[in-house]
Amino acid sequence: MSLYHKKRDVWTIITTVIFLFYLILLVLPLFTLLKESFVGGEGGRFSLNYFIEFFSKKYYYGSLINSLKVTVSVTLLSAILATPLAYIMTTFKIEGKIYLQILILISSMAPPFIGAYSWILLLGRNGVVTNFMNNVFHIQTPDIYGFTGILLVLTLQLTPLIYMYLMGALKSIDSSLLEAAESMGVTGIRKMWKVIIPLIMPTLLAGALLVFMRALADFGTPMLIGEGYQTVPVMIFNEFISEMGGDDGFAAAISVIVIIFALAVFLLQKYISNKKSFSMNALHPISEKQEKGLKNILAHIYVYGFIALAILPQLYVTYTAFLKTSGRIFVKGFSLDSFKLAFDRGGDAIYNTFMIGLSALVIVVTLAILIAYVTVRRKSTLTNGLDIITMIPYIVPGSVLGIALLLSFNSKPLLLSGTAFILVISFVIRRLPYTIRSSAAIMHQISPSIEEASISLGASNLKTFFKITLPMMLPGVISGAILSWVTIISELSTSIILYTAKTKTMTIAIYTEVIRGNYGTAAALATILSIVTIISLLIFFKLTGKKEITL
Repeated sequence: MSLYHKKRDVWTIITTVIFLFYLILLVLPLFTLLKESFVGGEGGRFSLNYFIEFFSKKYYYGSLINSLKVTVSVTLLSAILATPLAYIMTTFKIEGKIYLQILILISSMAPPFIGAYSWILLLGRNGVVTNFMNNVFHIQTPDIYGFTGILLVLTLQLTPLIYMYLMGALKSIDSSLLEAAESMGVTGIRKMWKVIIPLIMPTLLAGALLVFMRALADFGTPMLIGEGYQTVPVMIFNEFISEMGGDDGFAAAISVIVIIFALAVFLLQKYISNKKSFSMNALHPISEKQEKGLKNILAHIYVYGFIALAILPQLYVTYTAFLKTSGRIFVKGFSLDSFKLAFDRGGDAIYNTFMIGLSALVIVVTLAILIAYVTVRRKSTLTNGLDIITMIPYIVPGSVLGIALLLSFNSKPLLLSGTAFILVISFVIRRLPYTIRSSAAIMHQISPSIEEASISLGASNLKTFFKITLPMMLPGVISGAILSWVTIISELSTSIILYTAKTKTMTIAIYTEVIRGNYGTAAALATILSIVTIISLLIFFKLTGKKEITL
């Protein structure tokens, strides 16, 4: 066998092993889920009874309609808010821009259910703002529960995701296009609507898809603040973990319906994006300008106003973490008692978060590097299949993946349920796409001629990869790894299905303390999680030399 074939076979083996990893730990569970939805029930025969039951009762299909209302509303509102925010932050000189960008990132990194819990403390029936408005001005504030609360929490949480996408796209627009438009009398809002939005539309659609999927999959927010406004993730959880005798087959059938629905949206977005896609290369990128007068004032009000609303939940949670408590009630004065209780009750959860999270991150980084390399440099039918299969987690909600893993690995020979390993698997599968995306993006920027030069000088293929290619990939890998890490430690929807008392993570601990009414302990744990997130972002900025994150 020639040296070329030996080199090729090394990467073929690596690709095959990774492909098998996905087949066993993602495709098999999803196939088991599909089988359970059609074969569950009496006799184990093929049946459509679960699907018929779902669509024949409003209680069930109404939850799907509710989820559709939430996801569409959140996606549209996030896009409407994020577009001018990104435009202003790109083209205007805004005071304290660096710190504002960090605050925008922090506001998007916390679990959404923490925002829900915070808004309950602020605008709930016994909330601080509610009581203040009622006692001082005798004004009854609008009800924060139900659809309104879910929309508020998820919009503030997810708008920064589209913002990060758009910041990258706006930097790719050549300023000469805008100057040409202005010379033809197209200025202000007309310039944005006629020129900028069409140019950033593919990126806007990509960001909107991510927001749609995140809103569709969110479990904690509707569970805490929904109050009867039931969405599909909550219904799946209640059906699967019901103390009144839930039905695994029915939960599987609902999960299959959600996957089909998400897949249809995903394919629609891809179709529209492909029709509108084009490449941009800015020789003269848009530069920020110092605006004057009313335009400058309005721009600052918009940016500062949004960031104040977005960061308010975390600030208030941090504030309550330092308040004195008497039992479950906050009292006057400040204290560190909540943090002491947090470490006493949630010490294991903090340890598990780091151990399980870091274990998952090591696997994520390793796999992302290899997958990015083979899908960009070693194109074949196998690598194309791998590229497609790695996208599946984008359209599978966390609770659905959790159920699929439990159904598949709840008996020998692969008895993984109840172990930390099944959580590691779920985190890897769910968060690997973030690092693959950023690693593949930088891989495209590395010229193959550099690797060819190394090989021509006698270096082996693997030596070239480790000595030349990998060091050049590191900035993209680090960027994706930080985003993966932050989303791993804030994961709830999958963890709530898979955890046990021994594998409880911080998000589970926060959620259970909120449910029990131990708001001080929950606030302390949430504050610790926020501090870890901030430190992670600061490490990212230090290692990459960047002042912002773009997707």
